[in-house]
Amino acid sequence: MTKLERWVSTLLVLMLIWLCLVQDLLNLGYSKKFHDVILSLPVYLLVTAGSYTLGTLGLRLANFNDCEDAAQELFIQIQEARVDLASKGLTL
Repeated sequence: MTKLERWVSTLLVLMLIWLCLVQDLLNLGYSKKFHDVILSLPVYLLVTAGSYTLGTLGLRLANFNDCEDAAQELFIQIQEARVDLASKGLTL
């Protein structure tokens, strides 16, 4: 089972549970206040998922490592390319 299939099947199960609670198919006899909370659960889930995604993105950007050695090597290669092109008559 691929990751997409796992996500889709999990969301499908959660949506079916939510629909059963909204339609009161299980006859649980909960109050109107609880029913209002159940109706807004998808919005809470969306906000929570977005907050988690933004937090994860921010944390990974904060911990992003610079590659000083690779940058220095690239700078040397650019200088070598400029010298080589200058020897062939191209000026930059």
